[in-house]
Amino acid sequence: MVRVNVKLRVGFEDFLPVYGTIGAAAADLLAAVNESVVLKSGESKLIPTGIHIELPENFMMHITPRSGFALKHGISIVNSPGIVDSDYRGEVGVILINHGKEDFVVERGDRVAQATIIKAERAEFEIVNELSDTERSYGGFGHTGKK
Repeated sequence: MVRVNVKLRVGFEDFLPVYGTIGAAAADLLAAVNESVVLKSGESKLIPTGIHIELPENFMMHITPRSGFALKHGISIVNSPGIVDSDYRGEVGVILINHGKEDFVVERGDRVAQATIIKAERAEFEIVNELSDTERSYGGFGHTGKK
C-alpha cells in the first residue's frame, strides 16, 4: 500500500478521498464547492476537490470519470484521464464536461471523479534507425476490424 499525504482545504476537512468498497481500485473525489455548480449542455468547468496531495516520487494520481455519471448524464472529464504529478502541491481539480442534453448540477460533497494512485516509471528515450517488426507493425486506427 502506498502512503499519500493529504492536506485538506479549510472548510472541507471531511473531504478525504475514500474507496467505496473493499475491492475498489479507485477512490472517490468529492466536489468541494460551497454553492451548486450548474453545467449546461456542452459546458465544462473546473470543480475543486478540497485536497492537496503529496505523492511519493515516481507515483501519480490518475483521475478518471465516474461511469454512472457518464452513462446516466453524459458527464465526463475533459482531459480524461487527468494526471497529477508527484511534485504538484496545488489543490486537485477535476474539469467536468457535460456531453448530455440537460443541465447537470454539482453539489457540495458529490462524488465527481475517481482517483487511482499508479507507479509512474520514467523512460529513457533513445533514437534508433529501425524498430523491431511485429505482427501488427504499423497497422492502427481500426485495422483489425470491428469483429
